[in-house]
Amino acid sequence: MDLFYGRLKKLSGNVCSNEPMKKHTTFQVGGPADYFVTPQDVSELAALVRLCREEGKPYFILGNGSNLLVSDGGYRGVVLHVGKALGKIRVLDNRIYAGAGATLAQTAAKACEAGLSGLAFASGIPGTIGGALVMNAGAYDGEMAQVVCGARILTKDGEEKRLEASQLQMGYRKSCILPMEYIVTEVELLLEPGDKTEIRSRMEELAARRKQKQPLEYPSAGSTFKRPEGNFAGKLIMEAGLRGFSVGGACVSEKHCGFVINKDGAKAADILKLCREIQRRVREKFGVFLELEMRLLGEFEEGSGM
Repeated sequence: MDLFYGRLKKLSGNVCSNEPMKKHTTFQVGGPADYFVTPQDVSELAALVRLCREEGKPYFILGNGSNLLVSDGGYRGVVLHVGKALGKIRVLDNRIYAGAGATLAQTAAKACEAGLSGLAFASGIPGTIGGALVMNAGAYDGEMAQVVCGARILTKDGEEKRLEASQLQMGYRKSCILPMEYIVTEVELLLEPGDKTEIRSRMEELAARRKQKQPLEYPSAGSTFKRPEGNFAGKLIMEAGLRGFSVGGACVSEKHCGFVINKDGAKAADILKLCREIQRRVREKFGVFLELEMRLLGEFEEGSGM
């Protein structure tokens, strides 16, 4: 047992070493993280962040692993997993206070149960509410910026703060969280009173549309590329003749070209190589650069990830 592992254990009872990241990402790929810690409350998370900074150890905040590609070599640092212990959900009048580890599905279900509308669009997005705030997740003409009225965060020094919606600087698939090195601990949503039956019906309708149009039967990170201005990534990929195109076990979905899927035991290197080839061909054919929506973690052959 190394000294740093021992210090982590003093702060948290949920510490693993050499943890395979393929167990914690929706792509189901990724090598081992040196340390994998699941804090049980915000004060524990803050103490872990302070320790990492004191020791000069890189750390990464993980939610549901749904918008992430981890390299085959893994991550030389500490993964801090914001899971269900940090996912408590409270409803107060027409506001929902959701811990960062709550899933979007759980939060949308709680809103429906309380007769609050405005979150149905998020019910099928496979991520946590914290991760959804970080990237201003959206689908079916809805996005988090429409319903978020504030958030509680930790600064990189482990201090707790509350930010108003305007301070979060939410734009298309972005917010101030990553640039400022903040960690989301709770999200405050402001919703509208609605009819439970209508809300549930809308959620079921969107779930059916997802099942029909998206390759939910395969591991993926959801939409692989951000939407280019005035167009759609899936449309450009299809028109570039890349439907079903594969590299190793990674493949452009035939069902929806905006999704790169782990079709047959893909490696992270296969997935990234395929993404780069898609970018190259679409740029060559249409002069449009497709920006990755997912984040990279670890070392990749083309250079360093995040």
